[in-house]
Amino acid sequence: MSLRAWGRLPVMPAAEEIWWNDRTAALPPLSSLISASGGMLAYGNGRSYGDVCLNSGGALLHTRGLDRLMAFDAVTGVMTCEAGVLLSEILDVFVPRGWFLPVTPSTRFVTVGGAIANDVHGRNHHGAGTFGCHVRRFELLRSDGSRHICSPQENAELFSATIGGMGLTGLITWVELVLRPIPSAYIEVENTRFSGLDEFFALNAEVEAKHEYVVAWVDCLAPSLRGIFMAGDHAPEGGFVMRGQTRLGIPFTPPFSLVNRLSLRAFNAAYYNRPLALHQIVHYAPYFYPLDAVQNWNRIYGPHGFFQYQFVLPMAAREAVGEVFNAIAADGRGSFLAVLKTFGERTSPGLMSFPMHGLTLALDFPNNGALTLALFRRLDAIVEAAGGRLYAAKDARMSGVFYRRSYPRFEEFMHHVDPAFLSDFARRVLS
Repeated sequence: MSLRAWGRLPVMPAAEEIWWNDRTAALPPLSSLISASGGMLAYGNGRSYGDVCLNSGGALLHTRGLDRLMAFDAVTGVMTCEAGVLLSEILDVFVPRGWFLPVTPSTRFVTVGGAIANDVHGRNHHGAGTFGCHVRRFELLRSDGSRHICSPQENAELFSATIGGMGLTGLITWVELVLRPIPSAYIEVENTRFSGLDEFFALNAEVEAKHEYVVAWVDCLAPSLRGIFMAGDHAPEGGFVMRGQTRLGIPFTPPFSLVNRLSLRAFNAAYYNRPLALHQIVHYAPYFYPLDAVQNWNRIYGPHGFFQYQFVLPMAAREAVGEVFNAIAADGRGSFLAVLKTFGERTSPGLMSFPMHGLTLALDFPNNGALTLALFRRLDAIVEAAGGRLYAAKDARMSGVFYRRSYPRFEEFMHHVDPAFLSDFARRVLS
């Protein structure tokens, strides 16, 4: 079976897939697994939207068998686990004990190794930075068999290259991560409607000063931009009862995309105008992971899959986001998921980390072939002219020229890439 990334775009299969299911067995020498033509790449849970987790014609090293929780210090919050552990598994064990992830993306079904390789970010970037800011150290296994303990003090260059390094510096085997204490499993949420970018920026400054978690959903097809802020904090009361979301599912892939102009306009209007609780207390799962409640939700885009397009603009060029919205409105296709937020000033230790101090927008588009790619080229021009960049973990089509121009530490990073580790993304943008 051909593995696909979460965007379900057509791909060529890997030549070989290697699984570690025997938890008592040592990892085989990586040199014995190198594909002569396509090298190797670690594959966690396949939740990257684009092609950073794929290696067409090469070997994929499945890491979900590396799933042990190894140690925990209840005084410092330092947890040690293997790299194949899912964020959901950490939450299941530690939330009832009063601990939470320091940073979490919008799905909990990613591995710790994948979270480091893509240096994921969350709704609290303005205060906490990226996932990599909370990694104390990890072990990196290179293709020559050498093992390196990497931290800001030891093998610091490899540490920085691996955080956000898209899995190209070697195989992460285990990780030390600092968890944060929480008073309950619940989140206090304040919801606020807004209209227009000026109101967004004014409200954003206000809510970021008061709340730990901030994100805005936007309706990019409305005649005048509108949206809803969802600001949250860990609730002081409520206990630690784990309440799993009722998981619906998309049982099959429809013959065409269910996301189109008509369905988007109807959904966006209903979502924006629904009865809105200005203040509510909810369990953490539906607040942080709303789409996790729907299994295989990526199937709604039909057999051709979808693209996610996420960019960040420096704060000085934030008005360029208005040009992006105008281009999307003129195209008329819109986005089912449109999430707008700001990144804070905390710098990631990763050489190739995506966030910078500025404004980021994440968008989902059905794959309509040449029409979709033409829209992306127009958006690329706006983003590049404003000094912005795209997120590699969600990309499946940007040019290598754009990528190398927008990541200023690219040449420094290339010195630390393991020559045996390759991906479809690397072939497309790094060479």
